[in-house]
Amino acid sequence: MSMDFIGELLDGRYKILKQLGEGNFGETYLARDQKRPSKPVCVVKRLKPKHTHPKILELFEQEAVILEKLGEHPQIPRLLAHFAVNNELYIIQDYVEGHTLRKEIVRGKQLKESNVTKLLQEILEVLVFVHQHNVIHRDIKPENVMRCQQDGKLFLIDFGSVKEIGTLSINLRKIIRNTVFIGTLGYIPAEQARGKPRLCSDVYALGMMGIEALTGIPPYLLDEDSRTGQPLWRECVRVSDRFADILDTMVSNNYTLRYPSAVEALQALTAITTVLPLSSSLLLSSSSPPSSNLNSILGQFDLDLFEFETTILPVQQFEFEIATVSLKQSFASTATYDINRTRGFTQHFIEDLGNEITLAMVSIPGGQFLMGSPDYELERFDSESPQHSVTVQSFFMGKFPVTQAQWRAVALLPPINRDLDPEPANFKGINHPVEQVSWDDAVEFCARLSQKTGRAYRLPSEAEWEYACRARTTTPFHFGETLTPSLANYNNNIYSAGSQGTNYGQTSLVGSFPANAFGLYDMHGNVWEWCADHWHDNYEGAPFDSSVWLSDDGGQSRLVRGGSWKNSLRLCRSAYRSWNPQDGRGNLLGFRVAVSF
Repeated sequence: MSMDFIGELLDGRYKILKQLGEGNFGETYLARDQKRPSKPVCVVKRLKPKHTHPKILELFEQEAVILEKLGEHPQIPRLLAHFAVNNELYIIQDYVEGHTLRKEIVRGKQLKESNVTKLLQEILEVLVFVHQHNVIHRDIKPENVMRCQQDGKLFLIDFGSVKEIGTLSINLRKIIRNTVFIGTLGYIPAEQARGKPRLCSDVYALGMMGIEALTGIPPYLLDEDSRTGQPLWRECVRVSDRFADILDTMVSNNYTLRYPSAVEALQALTAITTVLPLSSSLLLSSSSPPSSNLNSILGQFDLDLFEFETTILPVQQFEFEIATVSLKQSFASTATYDINRTRGFTQHFIEDLGNEITLAMVSIPGGQFLMGSPDYELERFDSESPQHSVTVQSFFMGKFPVTQAQWRAVALLPPINRDLDPEPANFKGINHPVEQVSWDDAVEFCARLSQKTGRAYRLPSEAEWEYACRARTTTPFHFGETLTPSLANYNNNIYSAGSQGTNYGQTSLVGSFPANAFGLYDMHGNVWEWCADHWHDNYEGAPFDSSVWLSDDGGQSRLVRGGSWKNSLRLCRSAYRSWNPQDGRGNLLGFRVAVSF
């Protein structure tokens, strides 16, 4: 925000008094309307000038159109004006003096069931009006509900993420679905995360708000049923079965099992409030200490670290080729294989590094997998044991190893902790992977990229790397039981009586071979890829989530994965793990980046 904006007279009438808030894409200010003496104080929302993506501009414009339609409801701030000045977009709304529900729904504090029921009813009454106009809010959360200081009523605010489903053409709907991802962690149902929000997506978010108010636990800290994905919360609080059943229906992971819209949810809630026993024996006072269950859950986390904003990404769908290897014929000393090729689809976003250099980041869905190799896998190592189940949260990963063009673009940015050689690679080529980079160099690259983009780029953890490489396969390679020269860049050793590899003798262009089922290229061979973890001799004591595993002694050896152009098939397997000194370099060592939201 520019401090020069404070005191400006916008459009000849709105004098900017102070800043109220700031998000990823917009700023809000308190202003005085000098031409409206009866209610002079108003809110000015300003789109940050640096955000020029067409979809973001369209969403900002769309907010004004929908607010004009919805502004007749007494608990939705009225639209006063909508205009552009010097190519900057502004929305002017009525000012609601009060506080957001984040001041009432506090971590570690459990509200009474009667209070939460009343809160949900009042919000649903506003949301019914919104849904009857075929509008999905898409960002229901405590921060977007205001309690008016004057009369205590709740106002639904921040319609910057709405989607008017009735008037959008099929083509436009497809564009929005494939290019813009909107929501706040913990309140996003699965269908909305896939870019297909429905009216019942708002019902899910509101249900999670209710559960958070009852339990005092942020939604993203709740455990889930491994079979259904349903949030597990009932053991954390004493609540009546009928109200709990309504909340479970609101937050069903399967949207077809939820209330279709706010109308049906309000009907269900109203039906029980006339007969719901609200005796003190059933309820926890808002000042009651958290239950032992609650203390147990919250005690594991530094809650100051869990602050999330709405995330909007220009996500695009892309198509790619997937190859799988199947045995065709087997003889005493040789075998022949068929390669089956299919088409895959997934999503990525493109990071602009300047000078027409881009970085593609592929969406990796969360899930569980068995990390390491089974005892029966040929030519395995003890360091790949014990095989264990790991849960991985969704993240984004580089479609390719970092190329020399990408490296140079970032290496020329201002240093953070150390200098970088813009052209370190032994095998030159702008679209060849960069090599001759140490772990420290790769971390510096991530730091500079983060500073440029505002996103927290990093090296993947070892668990994330193997999960992304396998792409839900359990075979030695994501292609199948072996590799062939048309699938990866490795040396001429033999694995599982497979075809001999062509010894390329150097790195190859990234993307020269088919991708895995997640849309990632060159996960086998080409260059070793640095991971964030320290080296450990095996998986004894390894974390069961996808976090980075560091040594207590701060050892300087770091994990590398994937094999290289110089290594045998045995070392290119999904489960194989090796190490290098943290400051080591060589023409086998490269990396790819990851980022989480």
